Amino acid sequence: MRKLSFILILCMVAGGTLILHAGNYKSFKVSVYTRAYEVEKMKDLHWLDSTWQVISSQVKVDKIYLETHRDLLIVPGETLEQAKKYFQEKGVEVGGGITYTIDESNDFETFCYSDPEHRKLIQEIAEHTARYFDDFILDDFFFTSCKSDIEIQAKGNKSWTAYRTELMTKAGMDLVIKPSKKINPDVKIIIKYPNWYDHFQGLGFDLSSGPRIFDGIWSGTETRDPSSDQHLQNYLSYNIVRYFENLRPGHNYGGWVDAGGSHMGMDRYAEQLWLTMFAKAPEIALFAYHQLLDVTLQPEIHRTPWQGQNTSFDYDQMMQPVRGANGNMVTPTTMARVAGVTFEKIDAFVHLLGNPVGIKSYKPFHSLGDDFLQNYLGMIGLPMDMHPEFPEDQQVVLLTEQAKYDPDIISKIKKQLQKGGDVIITSSLLKAIPEKIADIAELRASDLKALVNDFGAFGQIEKDILIPQIRYQTNDSWEIIGAGRPLKNGVSGYPILLKSQYSNGYMYVLTIPDDFGNLYDLPADVLNMIRRVASRDLDLRLDAPAKVSLFLYDNDTFIVESFLDQPVTIQLYANENIDQITDILTDAKIEKRTDVQLQRIWHLKPEDKTNVFRITLPPHSYRVFKKN
Repeated sequence: MRKLSFILILCMVAGGTLILHAGNYKSFKVSVYTRAYEVEKMKDLHWLDSTWQVISSQVKVDKIYLETHRDLLIVPGETLEQAKKYFQEKGVEVGGGITYTIDESNDFETFCYSDPEHRKLIQEIAEHTARYFDDFILDDFFFTSCKSDIEIQAKGNKSWTAYRTELMTKAGMDLVIKPSKKINPDVKIIIKYPNWYDHFQGLGFDLSSGPRIFDGIWSGTETRDPSSDQHLQNYLSYNIVRYFENLRPGHNYGGWVDAGGSHMGMDRYAEQLWLTMFAKAPEIALFAYHQLLDVTLQPEIHRTPWQGQNTSFDYDQMMQPVRGANGNMVTPTTMARVAGVTFEKIDAFVHLLGNPVGIKSYKPFHSLGDDFLQNYLGMIGLPMDMHPEFPEDQQVVLLTEQAKYDPDIISKIKKQLQKGGDVIITSSLLKAIPEKIADIAELRASDLKALVNDFGAFGQIEKDILIPQIRYQTNDSWEIIGAGRPLKNGVSGYPILLKSQYSNGYMYVLTIPDDFGNLYDLPADVLNMIRRVASRDLDLRLDAPAKVSLFLYDNDTFIVESFLDQPVTIQLYANENIDQITDILTDAKIEKRTDVQLQRIWHLKPEDKTNVFRITLPPHSYRVFKKN
């Protein structure tokens, strides 16, 4: 009994915050982030209790983060203490949060980190938060967009990137981490990075140092509406978690989703949640308390046209009354129930998934070029695994234009090829460093463009797409896929996928359309050939149109998801040792096909030892499998 009591005491931290979560889910934790505006209202216990009942009756929550500052609103300590006590008595963990904005409505106005008055306030906010919480998150905005006269003078002759990354790294240590730990030595400080990772360095986020000076990081997995300002692809909700995990393994503590995109249908909101968890995030934060209250369910907006087809998110099923904590039946009213249903469904299998694996793509720190391209590639069925170091343990390495930031990139490519591996480079990387690439193969990405719609034996499309013209030396390099307008019975053609031998390996050039979205317009057979070349390290690949994604894990489990508005039947190409796959959710067995004639391409090795499986996916849905 004494031992049990001692263990229970160890599960408490200073101030009484319970760190042993309520255990509502098998392998992940669900939390709710609360803005300072709503935390300040929690001084009214009636408002607090009534609003919490709305949220907690629709989604099971393990932890809540109470923000102490946003837009110069600092929540008093008395309110923080009262709110903490309320949630702890409900068995909910409590953490803190800070948003370092001066005025969100003014283009998310940030602090000026060289301004003495701002620096003083920044430190005071951190110290205030550390007094009340043993862990807190810095929401999205621990960067600076300030170009005041003070900042311009402090910058001097440095680039904005160099100046801001140095400034914000020092500010993190001197204004937040050290002062907070002086107040509370046990405090854990987590920086939440937003979703626009390719542009971080320009605003002061330093991914080479930040994940190591803070106690942990969180990933912004909000992809919202791809047609909105950031134009982020659905796949980023998965890919960013894996990339940030590779920055400092074991210290990416969670993903973060808001209501953005829910106007497209609640499928879009649910999808961001489950993609975050497909990436094996240990925790997911719902932003934010007010959205879980205020975004009410409206079937005319939130029920999509493809509902009723046994989709992974079922709006009608979600709207069924659910039994609340007090035993009463509760009718869903807000998006909180969408989250609740989504988590309950994925909780049945997420714990069965191993560690995610994929095609390794090298992104040096602070690099630009082919911005966010890996997310488009993920949407055409290439499982992505981004790394800040050049992978040396792979048969295939993918390099986008970002690789030009590594001054030793050519020696690394040569080493990969000399050991018998392959490298896939994008046409943008070829154009960026043609003289360096010429030491491997004399190729050119000219300034000329071509409109194409015909890919020969690989199919045709109805629309024209614009691509860069890649030039090569005949017989030194070979087209695997060409394109023209038309190509069959036409007069000209241009490479889409090109290969050049060097030593014991091949360097492939993948031509990227000027509009990355045109990747989704490529014929399925074009995509299948790209997948074939890129998948040497994988034992499974897709035969499918665009907007079907594959998620692979190291314990023989995998997920296939369709982002299409209509059902789709696809094929899976698997290594010969995979004779059967089993649907984990239904236990249905799928046998290999015996009626498939494998396509032979004379530029590539034959595929005599490949098994093929056929599956059908409803719109905007996933299926989870085990290889047998």
